[in-house]
Amino acid sequence: MPSDMLADRTVVISGASRGIGLAIGIAAARRGANVVLLAKTDTPHPRLPGTVHTAAADVEATSGKALAVVGDVRREEDVARAVEAAVQRFGGIDVCVNNASAIATQPTAELPAKKFDLMQEVNLRGTFLLTKACVPYLRKSANPHVLTISPPVNMNPHWLGAHPSYTLSKYGMTLLSLGWAAEFAFKPGRAGIAVNCLWPQTYIATSAVANLPDGDQLAAGSRSPEIMADAAVEIVSRPAREATGHCHIDAEVLRSAGVTDLSRYGGGDHPIPDLFLD
Repeated sequence: MPSDMLADRTVVISGASRGIGLAIGIAAARRGANVVLLAKTDTPHPRLPGTVHTAAADVEATSGKALAVVGDVRREEDVARAVEAAVQRFGGIDVCVNNASAIATQPTAELPAKKFDLMQEVNLRGTFLLTKACVPYLRKSANPHVLTISPPVNMNPHWLGAHPSYTLSKYGMTLLSLGWAAEFAFKPGRAGIAVNCLWPQTYIATSAVANLPDGDQLAAGSRSPEIMADAAVEIVSRPAREATGHCHIDAEVLRSAGVTDLSRYGGGDHPIPDLFLD
């Protein structure tokens, strides 16, 4: 990828206190980006490491520039405050990364309505709110990108029936993004915005995976968040006019960029395939 495409660009990332969001922030900062981290983890969680403040410190440890914003992506006023802070500190926004997500995979009869609402609010509403707030500034960018961490829409009955409510929320993120790619398409006389989705080929070794009942076994078969981060910065470093409206898989993005050895990301010889991929 061009090494300077993110230099002095501003990247806003939701759900960025740990895991994939933080890894994307660090990877972008290493390429010269200003990184704005939006997350509600102001103080340490009893079971999850890191806060939005420690995430900003991790980004700055790469000699990057970071801004931590405490806020809930479901709250319009929090999202507006994060965007305003990004513009005030760095002068604009070039990349919006919709990473924040909630997951609950219980069968329908066992899924509390509260968890159903949480997934739709974080995954769908949060993606909508952050993208909407960033759009006026993205339109002014020389290379504007929106990247949503969501899967290709797979209508295989297995995935439709496995956890319909979670599937609805994640496919909703994808449909919003593909719709935006069409809505904000580059046309003569009109500035456009590239919008794409990115999904891991395998399980990713995040704290959420580690905290599952069989977390140790799952983590051993999972790749590190850095594979998603490297794929993400590859996508948003591409010329926006030439790279929009796609649902990408992390390993395929890296292979297309010439990375043939994925072993450094871990997961062993046979990493566990992720959800929604046949």
